Amino acid sequence: MQAKINSFFKPSASSPSPIADDVSATTPDADDGLAAWEKSRNVIVNTYERRSATVDRSEVLKGCIGNPPLRKGSSFGSKNLSKKRSYTQFHLELGQSDFLLRHCAECGATYAPGDELDEKNHQSFHKDYMYGIPFKGWQNERVFASPSFNKNRIVMVLLENDSPAHRNKVQEVVKMMEVELGEGWILHKHCKVYLSVSSQRISGCLVAEPIKEAFKIKAPPEDERRFKKESSSSPSTSIKFGNVVLQRQVSKRCQGSDDRLDNGAIVCEEEAKPAVCGIRAIWVSPSNRRKGLATRLLDTARESFGSGCVLEKSQLAFSEPSSLGSAFGSNYFGTRSFLVYKAQVERFN
Repeated sequence: MQAKINSFFKPSASSPSPIADDVSATTPDADDGLAAWEKSRNVIVNTYERRSATVDRSEVLKGCIGNPPLRKGSSFGSKNLSKKRSYTQFHLELGQSDFLLRHCAECGATYAPGDELDEKNHQSFHKDYMYGIPFKGWQNERVFASPSFNKNRIVMVLLENDSPAHRNKVQEVVKMMEVELGEGWILHKHCKVYLSVSSQRISGCLVAEPIKEAFKIKAPPEDERRFKKESSSSPSTSIKFGNVVLQRQVSKRCQGSDDRLDNGAIVCEEEAKPAVCGIRAIWVSPSNRRKGLATRLLDTARESFGSGCVLEKSQLAFSEPSSLGSAFGSNYFGTRSFLVYKAQVERFN
């Protein structure tokens, strides 16, 4: 028994592992307990591999892709305090009548009070509407001057022949006219446009076109008599102090229009009358009204519309006038039964 134990622990030169030595030393006749334990014992073999001294950098870089290195002084969750902040203006609604938008009673524009850009746009539009479109003049103008109008002048534009700069300025004025008169019908290429210029602003505009016939408005006889009586009973405009006579300036005001005209219904005669010049639209800026500009525009159109002849008032016609236009036409023609016509809608490109 002792011999077997010694041979188990004795190293063998031919066999590098103790397991092989154990198998060779076992004889077929060894059937005792020690031999049974040697055959049935568990053997665990651990294998280790030496790591290379050179680190594979490609494997390290794969884990760093998409994760940029942190800068000095930075940390996760920190905010950029140097970024410019944006602030929003809030309002308190306390029952104000003009909480969000304000309506200008003079120019009719609606704007937001407190909004710097909106208020600036309103001021620009308000000034152009009340006093006229800015105008510095052209080198080539068809000018009609009048001694009674001082430095003011009237410029005529022919849309078919004049330059694009002239047509663009006319369209700018027409856009302002459309605020009161409606859009898309005032201008077409066969029109003649008369611009009233004062203090480097276009304060009035008249658009005329050639026509062949018009219709006379039917006015009741009692209204016609009352209108002529009111027109003839105008107060005296001169005041005399001894040998000195002072002339009083009277602002012309339109007479009140008929109720039928206020309702928009105009009753005309069935028989057409010959006419030459049709007044499509006439407009004067609010601050320049009651100064005779509209009358001057009509007189200039009569003098220059025809070729070398002055048209009679009976050869003019208005295009479906409003209540104010009817009142002005009655004062200009001296009767409620003046000529009107239906203007054809033709857009100007």
